[in-house]
Amino acid sequence: MIVKTSKMNILMLNYEFPPIGGGAGNANLCLLKEYAGNSELMVDVLTSGPKPGFFEEKLSENITIYKVGVHKKHLHFWRKVEVIEWLVKAGSHYRRLVRQRNYDLAHAFFGFPTGYLCLRTARRLPYIISLRGSDVPGEHARLKIDYRILGPVFKRIWRRASALVACSEGLRQRALRFLPDVSIDVIPNGVDLERFYHAEAGARQEMLRLLTVGRLSVTKRVDMLIDAVEILHKNGLKTQLTIVGSGALEQQLRHSISQKGLGEVIKMTGRVGAEEMPRLYRQSDILVSATMQEGMSNAMLEAMASGLPIVTTRCEGVEELVGDNGIVLEEADAETIAGAVKKIAQDRECYRRMSEAARNRANSFTWSSAADRYIRRYRQIVQNKQDR
Repeated sequence: MIVKTSKMNILMLNYEFPPIGGGAGNANLCLLKEYAGNSELMVDVLTSGPKPGFFEEKLSENITIYKVGVHKKHLHFWRKVEVIEWLVKAGSHYRRLVRQRNYDLAHAFFGFPTGYLCLRTARRLPYIISLRGSDVPGEHARLKIDYRILGPVFKRIWRRASALVACSEGLRQRALRFLPDVSIDVIPNGVDLERFYHAEAGARQEMLRLLTVGRLSVTKRVDMLIDAVEILHKNGLKTQLTIVGSGALEQQLRHSISQKGLGEVIKMTGRVGAEEMPRLYRQSDILVSATMQEGMSNAMLEAMASGLPIVTTRCEGVEELVGDNGIVLEEADAETIAGAVKKIAQDRECYRRMSEAARNRANSFTWSSAADRYIRRYRQIVQNKQDR
């Protein structure tokens, strides 16, 4: 039996946090909003800031955020030198906080670099790691050498953790292929069902409005989506694609769009504030994705809550997210993506069923449920610590 304590003091760590980073930073923020005002929790968050310095912010009465500033060049892309800078600077603040505060446990988003800070204090401070995607060795094109070099360190961090949590079953399976002898829970991401909702039914737009959301990296294969839109355009299907996000490949993708003469068909917005995203989903018809690797896509969850069918290549997390509300493609190429989009667009009844199924499926993913499951896990870890 788990005996509840009156209050738990948590040190949460994440090397990215809005406005820095992508899905994992937003997921961290959503979880904190569920913790806000919870009298059973006191949470300190150690994270990053976009300019040098050390900054303290209050999210709520029980949540304080400490931002360790680094020399960020791009908000949504981490250079290795920036990761090292944060790790070194955050390390001193982490050790100071651990000395000064009586924390019950640490909760690290990402096994590396964030979880590395917890490793050195594991004997006195148990820690839980939320595996997010890029911190789990796999097919990430840019990080293959890093995985090979840092693999032994990853294994040490994981084995010393009191709990490992993946955000999807697919990510859990990838993690177990890397380290089969550990136990890994699954706590899916959630979505704000009040902010993201289905647009009122009305006359279907003559132009098919496609949307993709995410960092502009090699892993996301946005170039494949551009090629798919070119195919649809040449085949006479009036289509627009809005690309939301920024990243290392932004200029390269803009050049490709210009070279193909698709400037009137494809719009690149760059980074869009979180407050604008619900409107963008409601103004779209289908979410498209060609990503090769994902933990669990926040964009897909938000699109589902907004009633958008999804066309995606297979990646982690899609088993939970995409069934009768979209199409999961086993072959990753522009022709196949274009074909799937065309299939949905030309069958009004199919589109209606998928749209309805998308919202229904989204209803089972809430941040309140994720928060409850994490808090139960915290209590198990604290109880085990007391029993030792």
